[in-house]
Amino acid sequence: MTHEAITIWTVRIALVLYVTASFSWVLGGERWERTTRRLWSAGLLLYLAHVAAAFHSVHGWSHSRAALETARQTEDLFGIASGAGLFFNYLFTLVWTADALWWWMDEEGYRLRPGWLSVSMHAFLAFMFFNATVVFAHGFARWFGLAATPPLLFLWLRSRG
Repeated sequence: MTHEAITIWTVRIALVLYVTASFSWVLGGERWERTTRRLWSAGLLLYLAHVAAAFHSVHGWSHSRAALETARQTEDLFGIASGAGLFFNYLFTLVWTADALWWWMDEEGYRLRPGWLSVSMHAFLAFMFFNATVVFAHGFARWFGLAATPPLLFLWLRSRG
């Protein structure tokens, strides 16, 4: 398997697991918690593998090269050359990682965390998911993001009502 294929397929599977875990979280509740946590964590691990593969084979472990590529993509789409989106990706990585670690290390504390924290975290992750799949991606990822976003939004709103 080529480096490009590894980079692409790790993120594709991570996206599917992110969506599957989100559905499981909303629909399954506590009785599906163990399965949801495993899906959530597997998605994270594949996403981290994607980040490592991209930084290794695409950016040569260079933040500067990644920022330049982010700026190029942003300019292609919006006419503004900005690498700031890379820092949002770093934050996404940090937030998802911290969330999964918290869930594994302190199930009870995780379950009892303030609602505003859970809502804020999931809103940020969903915003990044949408941008990564619909705004910046093409092909499978874009179609998957377009198909997954409305039912996820509906389920999330239903679970809050």
